[in-house]
Order: sequence, then C-alpha cells, then structure tokens
Amino acid sequence: MASVKFQKATRVYPGSTTPAVDSIDLEIADGEFLVLVGPSGCGKSTTLRMLAGLEEVNGGQILIGDRDVTNIPPKDRDIAMVFQNYALYPHMTVAENMGFALKIAGVDKEERAARVLDAAKLLDLEPYLNRKPKALSGGQRQRVAMGRAIVRKPQVFLMDEPLSNLDAKLRVQTRTQIASLQRRLGVTTVYVTHDQVEAMTMGDRVAVLKDGVLQQVATPRELYETPKNVFVAGFIGSPAMNLLQLPIVDGGVQFGNTVVKIDNSVLSKTKAKLVTLGVRPENLVVSTNDGISVEVEVIEELGSDGYLYGSATLDGASTELVSRVDGRNHPNKGETVFLKPEGGIMHLFDVETGERLN
Repeated sequence: MASVKFQKATRVYPGSTTPAVDSIDLEIADGEFLVLVGPSGCGKSTTLRMLAGLEEVNGGQILIGDRDVTNIPPKDRDIAMVFQNYALYPHMTVAENMGFALKIAGVDKEERAARVLDAAKLLDLEPYLNRKPKALSGGQRQRVAMGRAIVRKPQVFLMDEPLSNLDAKLRVQTRTQIASLQRRLGVTTVYVTHDQVEAMTMGDRVAVLKDGVLQQVATPRELYETPKNVFVAGFIGSPAMNLLQLPIVDGGVQFGNTVVKIDNSVLSKTKAKLVTLGVRPENLVVSTNDGISVEVEVIEELGSDGYLYGSATLDGASTELVSRVDGRNHPNKGETVFLKPEGGIMHLFDVETGERLN
C-alpha cells in the first residue's frame, strides 16, 4: 500500500489558457479513502486521470509512496481504476473478466483462479463466475469491475463515479459495500463523485474542488460544521445551507424584524456593511412573529420530518429559504410564516472574499 501526494500538480488542456486543475496540493495517507467532489467541470476527474497517468501533468509532481510517477506510463504506476461504465469484455465470463489483467501480466492459471475466487467471495460474486456480463444486473457488473481491480492487489484504487449508472436504491446499497470493502482491504482509495451525499457518507476525508482549484480538504463533519468559504458552505449539505446577505447593525446582524447577536470581534474582521450569514435548514425554525417573513411555496413531506421551501423579499429581491419542519405538524403551502435562526449554529462569511469569519 502507499500514500499519494500531489505537489502543485497542474493540467492545462491544449488551446486553453485556464488550467483544468490549478496547482493542486494534496496528501492522501496510506490506506485512506479520499473523495474528490465538486460540480461538473471542476477538475475532479482530470485530477484522478492525472494520478492514473491518463492525463499529462503540465506542472508540479505526483508521488505514489516515495516514487515520482509524474512521467511514468499508467501500466507501471501500480494502480487499478474502476470506471462508471464498468468497461467489461462482453464475450468473457465474470471469472475471465476479473482475471484478464493477471493473465496479461503472466500470472499462472492456478494463482489467477485463486485470486479471482478470493475476490468473488469478498464481493458475493461466486454464483456468477461463469456468467457473461449481459446476464448480470448493473450492481453486479459494478462489483465485477471492482473485483477486476481487487485481484491485481494494487497500491492505489481509483474510482471515477462508479455508481452513477445505478438506480437510487442500489446506489445507496453499493456505496455502503464499497466503503466497507475498502476498510477491510485497507487500500488507499481516491474516489470521484459529483454527489455530495455520496462524498459525505463514504470518505475518511473529502476534497472539494471548484474551477480546478482545491477549496477545502477535511473530514465530512468538519466540512459540514466549519466550511472554509461560501462555496463549500453552499455545496455541502442537502438541502443546501441558506446563505443570506444581511446588514450589520449594533450588536449583530439584522435578520428580518429581529437582530441576531454576533460578537463584535467577528464582525470587525470585515470592512463591509453587509455580511453573508449561513444557516442550515435544521437551524432555521418557524416562529410566531420573529425573523424573516416567508411565503410557503412547497412542503416536502419525508415521513418523520419535512422541509419547508419558501420565498422572502430581502432588500427588494426575492430570496429562497429552506427550513426543516415537523413531518406532521407544519405550515401549509400558501401560508406566510416567520423563520428565525435557533440553536446558535450560524456561519458568517465576508461578502467580498467569501471567506469564513467565525
């Protein structure tokens, strides 16, 4: 097994002046499960492909263990990659697909069979070893693709949105299996997804990218509780954090008809007259007449609880707000209610830089 290190690694595509990946500095510990997450086009798959050797590195270095692999061909990097489209050979059985890379590497037939069987046991694929891919479900095919990676015993697993072709229920089930399997195998894993729920539930740490720039690397809990900037705050969490630009007043921040108390030592960090206040839906509650007046547009009922989606007029502009409400006793669509922060968990960001203040 091995650690992975990106040192100012940069990728600029021909004909472009803007880097797809811009001087990324990232260390992944031996045995760690790291998730790269961000919106489409943020550079997460490019970062993974640079590590795999499938994309040229235009600046900086990439190390696997103590070995500089920046200019080493993919086949010599001792990595195994799992793609979203499975990439299985249709004319081969499950066993042949899983053992194919070993056959090419010259591993003898007995050892190949033993390693394929071990991987099949891990992945509950034993009954399907003699089937062709077309006779398998999407989830089973994905497990075969993982088995093909496992039998090689690589130093690093690379996974590029491996669950995106599965239906919602199977995706939840398979992500649990992947996380559990990775912990048993202890192989350093870099996993790419655009789904922040997937990232938060699977990764030991999560790296958030935007426009090729690394925004924050932290545990899921740290990202949720102390996002470094407005982008991370708005991206991590489902539903997303409420982000409101509000005026600074004596004693705190004006929140509708009430003042949210904020320590002056925090507010003094910005020279602006406004501040971006972030409140998670679970910390924004319905009140009788305190806070911001909101017209209820939608109530999402999820059984034990629900989410209220409404619009408010702030500084002459319409602003959307989301609040978690009781699943049974809640306001109805079309009603007007007041929402206010509760629980003291608020996030403050500079309106100009977007950086965290508290």
